Amino acid sequence: MKRNDFLNKMIPLMLVFFTMGFIDLIGIATNYVKSDFELSDTSANAFSIMVYLWFLVFSIPTGILMNKIGRKKTVLLSLIITFLGLCIPIITYTNMSMLICFSLLGLGNTLMQVSLNPLLTNVVSGHRLPSFLTLGQFVKAIASFVAPIVAAQALIHFSDWKLLFPMFAAVTVIATIYLLFTPIKEHIIEGKPSSFSECVTLLGNSFILLLFFGILVHVGIDVGVNITAPKLLIERAGMTLAEAGYATSLYFLFRTLGCFAGTFILARFSASKFFSLSVILILLGVLGLFVSFDTLSIYCCVALIGLGNSNIFPIIFSRALTYKPERSNEISGLMVMGIAGGGIFPLLMGIASDQVGGQLGAVIVMAVCVAYLLFLVLQFGVSKQPQ
Repeated sequence: MKRNDFLNKMIPLMLVFFTMGFIDLIGIATNYVKSDFELSDTSANAFSIMVYLWFLVFSIPTGILMNKIGRKKTVLLSLIITFLGLCIPIITYTNMSMLICFSLLGLGNTLMQVSLNPLLTNVVSGHRLPSFLTLGQFVKAIASFVAPIVAAQALIHFSDWKLLFPMFAAVTVIATIYLLFTPIKEHIIEGKPSSFSECVTLLGNSFILLLFFGILVHVGIDVGVNITAPKLLIERAGMTLAEAGYATSLYFLFRTLGCFAGTFILARFSASKFFSLSVILILLGVLGLFVSFDTLSIYCCVALIGLGNSNIFPIIFSRALTYKPERSNEISGLMVMGIAGGGIFPLLMGIASDQVGGQLGAVIVMAVCVAYLLFLVLQFGVSKQPQ
């Protein structure tokens, strides 16, 4: 593929990766919704279920749909649904409208996550795939990073944090139009498309199952820190919500930096070794949260977790896609189904926090997630699967 042709295809794909990051506004939005509607931790964190439930329910059907209508059309459909979700708070802002907003964002992101990564394989393949998947996560992390900043600045200067929704909606329209007019030749799917039951049976493969749970806990940590970090600063450092919201931006700043570095590191070094280093950084950050009670130390822990968690997803995802490339659409659906961890674990964190009477409960749940990633490190070390 010629360089200019490659760039013409890569730019709109990366712009869609940017819109994929809009899902991470759920973290800061949950804190604002909790404050605006005076909700408990359990009730507020339950909002994340409305986002991530769709990953559990629709990931496999999306993989099947993608076999029928193609990857690009599925991505375009996801952008349309995302746009509709972003329009809801612009029209009306109530408890129920935000539930609908989060639901549409979750559904759109499910379709996007399942279809966009396989669509990227039509432009990039082989040993370059992990690096470019990480590049996509880097671009996604930029959107995640700016969302809390935009919300805080909108609140400070215009007394309305919700102004980030029309801004993100405009970007979504641009991404949709750009991709629509970008020709991408998709690989022909040979043989009869898999049924729902055939997709689920892939979880009977022990290696695929291990990777699935890896995605589950990775996203649990990701969304958990997103929601919990501001609460820790409010609880332990006495910050206001507007001030504490910058902790989410700090997390995504270091996630962004980690993804950027990972783009180059994964192109040259073993993904398994880099995965081990990443998990160690997450472990240090989560353990630090148990004993951190001042602003600086909490920020340092959040930064470590962000840096470590930045490349977990692309490493696991690329390992899964290359494990059975002939079933990449179905495996993509299964892996994205693991993003439901973003709804499961934050809810458990909210319940644990309410029971303990503080955010220590949330940190304990995160520690359990890290323990599984440590187990996965050992499995990667003994696995004979492709590096």
